[in-house]
Amino acid sequence: MITKIIHIGIILILTNCTLAQKTNERNQQYFKNKIKTGAEQTSAYIPMLRNKKVAIVANQTSVIGKIHLVDSLLNNGINIITVFGPEHGFRGNAGAGEKVKDNKDSKTGLPVISLYGKHRMPTPDDLKDIDIVVFDIQDVGVRFYTYISTMAYVMEACAENNIEFLVLDRPNPHGSYVDGPVLEPDYSSFVGLHPVPVVHGMTVGEYAQMINGEGWLKNGIKCDLQVIKIDNYTHSSYYELPVKPSPNLPNMNAIELYPSLCFFEGTIISVGRGTNLPFQVIGHPDFQEGDYSFSPVDIPGVAMNPKYEGERCYGFNLSSYADSLLQEKSLDLRWLIQMHNYFKDKDDFFNLFFDKLAGTDKLRKQIVAGFMENEIRESWKLQLEDFKKIRKKYLLYPDSN
Repeated sequence: MITKIIHIGIILILTNCTLAQKTNERNQQYFKNKIKTGAEQTSAYIPMLRNKKVAIVANQTSVIGKIHLVDSLLNNGINIITVFGPEHGFRGNAGAGEKVKDNKDSKTGLPVISLYGKHRMPTPDDLKDIDIVVFDIQDVGVRFYTYISTMAYVMEACAENNIEFLVLDRPNPHGSYVDGPVLEPDYSSFVGLHPVPVVHGMTVGEYAQMINGEGWLKNGIKCDLQVIKIDNYTHSSYYELPVKPSPNLPNMNAIELYPSLCFFEGTIISVGRGTNLPFQVIGHPDFQEGDYSFSPVDIPGVAMNPKYEGERCYGFNLSSYADSLLQEKSLDLRWLIQMHNYFKDKDDFFNLFFDKLAGTDKLRKQIVAGFMENEIRESWKLQLEDFKKIRKKYLLYPDSN
């Protein structure tokens, strides 16, 4: 086991050698063909909203430069009736899983209806007199990130109430690859509604088209969907998110590591919630072979009652490996497998949440049975190939997958 843990350290050192070069190349690409989000292309959609009663699904990422979409629309005379807020709230200041109540936005005075908790789908009363709903949220392209689940529920409500649904598309920071187990129907939940891989490689606009086209709304109903496309974007484009998408994804390192490290949320291992490096470190009080330690604390609006609060956790800082993961275009299961193998009492390693995150019980069973990473990956192969064929029908941007 010590040899395996040392292997992680060697990987981290080698990764640092190319990090600066890769970052420079990406910056050159970004400035050469500056990406314009759907929200930035106001001339394409403001005429669609004039003389209509509008509802907005938005959060802190819904910006045009430094101006919030809601403020921009109000300044353009658009009649916004209601704002719907996803997990973490309209202003993005609620921690993961934290209950968000309906409220009135202090800046605009608009009513804000929470779509997190028991009330995940707008009711007919919520949509009374609404002509069109606008969705503008920065997603991170991972199945268990709940914004796409919120979008699906809003689409269903719009379809049932004959209301237009408009997506202002934004880049997917994991749009260049597809990976992970495909969700099985028995494991459908708010952290994974549809039969897609953990990393689906689609923008929210493309994903909305797939929801519609594959008949995933209740009773196969269709939503009156329109998408404002991103300009100068391909699935291989690098896009640095200008606003953190949620409190525990504070930077690109966390975002790039998230698809691999979120599995630990279904285990005894901490991913650094309650520290300044959430989703960039892993650790446990009883782990003895790491080279890094941290002590989680309660951080209001970010991490309430974090795992192992006040205890010293030992493990690894994986921040320097984030860029390499994106270059490799894959999840990394080695940390999960090796951490599992370290602990003798393996019956307690996983909790009930793990299978929901994985979208299947097969991954857990494979790890318990001692499967190697390449063997696990081979078991995904046919499902991923089938998914890519479906995905291809709904892509709006050039893709190399």
